[in-house]
Amino acid sequence: MAIADLTDWINTYTKPNIIWYVKRLSANDTLANGTHQAGPYVPKDILFSVFPDLNRPETENPEVWFRVVIDSHLDVRTARAVWYNNRLRGRTRNEARLTNFGGASSPLLDPESTGALTIFAFCMDEVSRKTECHIWVCNNAIEEDIFEDRIGQIEPTKWKVWTFDDNAEFIQHPVCRDTVCCRLTREEMPPEWLSNFPSGSDIIQKVIELRPLSGQKPDIKIIKRRECEYELFQSIEEVYTVPLISAGFNSVNEFINCAQTVLQRRKARSGRSLELHTLNIFLEEGLTQGVDFSHQPESESGKKPDFLFPSQEAYRNTSFPANKLRMLAVKTTCKDRWRQILNEADRIQTKHLLTLQEGLSVNQFREMQEGNVKLVVPELLIKSYPTQIQPELQTFESFIGDIRLLNVPRA
Repeated sequence: MAIADLTDWINTYTKPNIIWYVKRLSANDTLANGTHQAGPYVPKDILFSVFPDLNRPETENPEVWFRVVIDSHLDVRTARAVWYNNRLRGRTRNEARLTNFGGASSPLLDPESTGALTIFAFCMDEVSRKTECHIWVCNNAIEEDIFEDRIGQIEPTKWKVWTFDDNAEFIQHPVCRDTVCCRLTREEMPPEWLSNFPSGSDIIQKVIELRPLSGQKPDIKIIKRRECEYELFQSIEEVYTVPLISAGFNSVNEFINCAQTVLQRRKARSGRSLELHTLNIFLEEGLTQGVDFSHQPESESGKKPDFLFPSQEAYRNTSFPANKLRMLAVKTTCKDRWRQILNEADRIQTKHLLTLQEGLSVNQFREMQEGNVKLVVPELLIKSYPTQIQPELQTFESFIGDIRLLNVPRA
């Protein structure tokens, strides 16, 4: 698809009576992990708002059929929204899904789509009470960037919902999924945050205060703290942005400048967040910066991996054995982006990559292996990967353990 087609699609489906549900496809959504329950997960309250007839607890597994157009791949079919509600009858399931997409031939169920940013635009006709859904499954990082320039970064394991006002402006509906949220009110925030938007490091230090998780594994810390930080950032953003929106704008340019500031701040936060969490966990685990690892070092001229082990100095010392060197790249999602690390740290053959992506196709994983990339995945997410590659993934805790076992000589 041409970029112009994608831009036209966005303009066509940013109207009132349209609801956007946006997520990254997990291995449980596609056929990547071999589940027989393949089909995109959609929270029940969203599907109930789109299909009111689905909310029938007295009926076992109520369903609604509707027309679907996957515009990104020119695919048209009749799909099914279903509420699996047998938990109400003493069994186990209580979730909603979209099904009947035709197996692996569908771009939604294709294992290679695992990790792809996907936009479901539910078009609601309030008169006929009929709904159809137009879908865009992003084919590459360029398409993802175009969407995220409009709506901000979409994290793995997270989803977002938008509606639109009469001016086709995005109205985001925030979601807090934790029992105990990390959202702060204006009164609960440090006073200095109210005059200057806090830095990423300041936000993460507050997250550590809110979620110390003492004694927990690094794999749990990095997931729970990321979730906490995401909510904390949103609450800070609201304190800064809502008053501006409420006051209104005197010109289109003034509105655009405000929107661009918000989006750039979101992109900057998402780009550094996982890296800063990783840095803090290394320090909590007793690793010493400059001795056990270097953060944002320069391996070669113009090449800056996220982390080098044991240090930049050791890496540049040609007499230091290459088999005792490690590098770790950090990327929230790795689909289509893992190749960016291949030319970092020339002395290190195997590149380690920490990611939070929910699953990966076997083909994508084998391609990474051929490029000598070793995936590091928090333990809680490993089950979302195909069973045949799960033993070949490394947990975050295991990676830290390997760093300790390098037996780096101390001065």
